[in-house]
Amino acid sequence: MSHADVPHVPSERGSASLTFAQAWAAVSDVPGWLKEGQARILWDEATQLGEGAKVLEIGSHQGRSTVILGEALRPKGGTVLAVDPFVEGKLFGGLSTKEKFERNIAANDLGDVVELVQDYSTALRPTWTTAFDMLYIDGKHDYWTLSDDLRWSVHLPEGGAIVIHDCFSSIGVTLGILRHVLFSSEIAYERRSNSQALFRRRRPTRADRLRILAEMPWWIRNVFIKVLLRLRLRPVARLVGHDSPYDPY
Repeated sequence: MSHADVPHVPSERGSASLTFAQAWAAVSDVPGWLKEGQARILWDEATQLGEGAKVLEIGSHQGRSTVILGEALRPKGGTVLAVDPFVEGKLFGGLSTKEKFERNIAANDLGDVVELVQDYSTALRPTWTTAFDMLYIDGKHDYWTLSDDLRWSVHLPEGGAIVIHDCFSSIGVTLGILRHVLFSSEIAYERRSNSQALFRRRRPTRADRLRILAEMPWWIRNVFIKVLLRLRLRPVARLVGHDSPYDPY
């Protein structure tokens, strides 16, 4: 399905804008793994874009991050291109997750801002021709998918933001960063909030590359915590500062 095939729903709110605090409150009941500081990165980058800007989001789940991006783009007449296959099954959420996504988009009156492209990012990418201004990657977290998703960055302008979730936490995502970004001449790492990392399409400096290497101790800690949780050694995980049944993100 092409994003051009998805009909728009007229908005009753028009271009009325929210503050970040209001947008964050709006997704407080939307399940997901996006923390406030991570949402702030999305908001800050999206609100700096120009009129009619487009953000491509890979992996929307129930729309927690999609709503944040949509509210940031609404005042400038922008669009969120939400790419998600909504795979059926317990692991990925199945069709009910798509219904929840659509409900959350409608509840926030973002039908004219968000365009759902129901497909795999890896299947869609080879034939994609539409430019966009910002890329958010939160899809499948294995090495091969992340490696392919990074190739979407060719559609960004120079200086365009690339935000990646589960970076320096997921083994697959981090290995992809080490392989394709550490020595890249086109993508530079800037900063992160927990596992939400901000990269930019520009020539990296030596300091940018060293910044990636400086995250390795934090990544190793996160992998260690994941091992402890799978061994049901949560009390031990608490000793290294992780008091949650969920993986660090």
